[in-house]
Amino acid sequence: MSNSNSNKDFYLTIEKESWAEFKDRGSRFLAYAFPVLSADDFKKRLKEIKVEHPKAAHHCFAYRIGADGNNFRSSDDGEPAGSAGRPILGQIDSRELSNTAIIVIRYFGGTLLGVPGLINAYKTSASFALQLNPVIKKPVVINYRLQFNYTILNEVMRIIKKNDCIILKQELQLFCIMETSIPKQKLELCILQLKNLKGMELSVI
Repeated sequence: MSNSNSNKDFYLTIEKESWAEFKDRGSRFLAYAFPVLSADDFKKRLKEIKVEHPKAAHHCFAYRIGADGNNFRSSDDGEPAGSAGRPILGQIDSRELSNTAIIVIRYFGGTLLGVPGLINAYKTSASFALQLNPVIKKPVVINYRLQFNYTILNEVMRIIKKNDCIILKQELQLFCIMETSIPKQKLELCILQLKNLKGMELSVI
């Protein structure tokens, strides 16, 4: 996947879920585009959409996950090979998006569209759904586990705030454990500052 951000401190994704409809010769194609962070997130949404549309003939999809975009999958769900999943993925890739998924469901209208017709329908409906969704730039983050004594909590919080880190979870007792996402762009400085704190233990998760 090409990406203009060669240093990969940031990646592009979509802001929220959006949906669009495309019709061709009686068949209806409903495309749902949404941000995802893991394959499990995606499977959950796919399950929900299948429950919402039990009579749909096909539930085709594609996703690309991870700041490097290496985790991707597409499915034709019974349509001719390469006529659904690949054109959907093509729309994600043409916008250089990651952590993005699109599910396109089809209600069959009685007329066969042929492979070129299907490619066009899946591609167009996916494109429509993405056009309705703002593209946002997000920082690439690296998750760390911090273990430290409660006495330095205020200093830890100051460093975390200053470096735009996100706290994923924390157990604050006499001995604290905290999981945090550190923006890659600020990683070196942030780690240096944390390591300077007495008794701080750091590990990548």
